[in-house]
Amino acid sequence: MEIKLSESVQEFLLCPVCNSNLKLLSESNQLKCQNTEHGIHFPLINGIPCLINENNSVFTINGFLAHKDTFFVIEEAKPGLKSFIRKVIPTNSINTISKEKYKKFAEHLLTKSGNPKVLILGGSILGHGVKELLNFPSIELIESDVSFGPRTTIILDAHNIPFKSQTFDGVIVQAVLEHVVDPYACVEEMHRVLKEDGLIYAETPFMQQVHGRQYDFTRFSHLGHRRLYRKFSLIEDGAACGPGMALSWSWMYFLNSFSDSKPIRSFLRVFGILSSFYLKYLDYYLLKKSGSLDAASSYYFMGRKSNNVLSDHELLKTYRGSF
Repeated sequence: MEIKLSESVQEFLLCPVCNSNLKLLSESNQLKCQNTEHGIHFPLINGIPCLINENNSVFTINGFLAHKDTFFVIEEAKPGLKSFIRKVIPTNSINTISKEKYKKFAEHLLTKSGNPKVLILGGSILGHGVKELLNFPSIELIESDVSFGPRTTIILDAHNIPFKSQTFDGVIVQAVLEHVVDPYACVEEMHRVLKEDGLIYAETPFMQQVHGRQYDFTRFSHLGHRRLYRKFSLIEDGAACGPGMALSWSWMYFLNSFSDSKPIRSFLRVFGILSSFYLKYLDYYLLKKSGSLDAASSYYFMGRKSNNVLSDHELLKTYRGSF
């Protein structure tokens, strides 16, 4: 079976357990670790390598072989009332900056390399603004996830990224790190697989309620987010989704908490959205204010891999909020 990853990327694959080289066993649709001590086999599922270190992951290879639901679940659009409601109900989420930031990210990449490789963590579907990168065909996107989706080319857990050190020119991690058990370990892995001066672009929630069922663990303030990327030099950072969206989410979840009945909760969620979705449009104005850094729904960070580490004393000097 043909692997969905390009040959130029396949050569950088490693065993996620011991970082040994892998060998393709085409007759059995598997990748075999070349470490003779264990020789673990990893399956190809519809051409998608499933490279999970089960010793350091909440996911299992058997789970992916059985196509068990993980965080992201594709639901077929079936005609009916539920499908109609989803189409006509507005969303109470808005991201006003992603398109612009991804364009800048691409421009920075192309000043360093003519054919940059970018690893997307959580890339089973196109995230907000990521479509902007498709306008730069020389950028190769390696779209990974812990879910099967229309764009997944490799299954991996960010705690053990199965690629050689200094493989990628860029890494994107958008709305992902709240769903990992150890975000600091994941960022260390991103730092490792980036080339010298490689770029990272991240968006991570602050004022958002649980939205990944059991796969939802962490939130970051603005300075907390900057500290997460302390081994990266700052290009720019700030609020990605603003206080208006945060308030709308809070109102929706507040109403939802009044009942344990699934039908009633569904009604309350719809009512919560309809009665507050307009608040998100205030973010076009609020994101220009320093107060948004204390009350944002999420933050973004764009930086470059560095050999220097931002100290906590220096971190405190970067506060730009209004309190």
